[in-house]
Amino acid sequence: MLGDDLRALLGDLIPRDHARQTLADEYAALCGGGRAWRVMDLGCGRGDSVDLFRAADPYVQWVGVDVAASPEVAERTRTDATFVTFDGVHLPFGDETFDLVFCKQVLEHVERPAPLLAEVARTLRTGGLFAGSVSQLEAFHSRSTFGYTPYGLAVLLRDAGLELAEVRPGIDAFTLLVWRALGMPRFFARWWARESPINRAISLLGRLARWDAQTVNTAKLVFAGQFCFLARKR
Repeated sequence: MLGDDLRALLGDLIPRDHARQTLADEYAALCGGGRAWRVMDLGCGRGDSVDLFRAADPYVQWVGVDVAASPEVAERTRTDATFVTFDGVHLPFGDETFDLVFCKQVLEHVERPAPLLAEVARTLRTGGLFAGSVSQLEAFHSRSTFGYTPYGLAVLLRDAGLELAEVRPGIDAFTLLVWRALGMPRFFARWWARESPINRAISLLGRLARWDAQTVNTAKLVFAGQFCFLARKR
């Protein structure tokens, strides 16, 4: 089957509950439950994720962190949240400060991912969560430096003291490549909010072939331009 080598390595890290295309935004729903979560948005850019987390937890203690030279930071206009600048590696927080670090489409732009992930682990409480998404087969964009595979990310996280809990497929690579080739037109934004064309085709094939959700997820991950991840501090 397509992606059996990936599934052999990751096993149950590829979920069985559903095979929907996923956005990292959905991880904000992990917050709440009657306590104020301490959340860092690593690579926060404009800072818009604060709205997601406040909707999930009105008492969230959210802080956005980014490098000063980020093109997305230059577009930031909001003043209703806390923002901190850092050097791209060393996070200016104490040990075990946060319950969750959110990192949406950022790691592919990081020049030194290993020491930064070690810093993520240091600033997370034991059992804390590291959630977000990252590029796999996406074309060069906004000073991107690396593309990741789910297995490669698992190895980096392990070396940093973090344990991958799941990976889920995001938008497919072919849609992202066409988007880039056409000059990134705005109407392609629809494919983040709904199944992108290749993911839709894989879902249809899965129904015809009677694949289970894990098999469909595996096939989508093979062709993913981006994928979502959830990890925990050991």
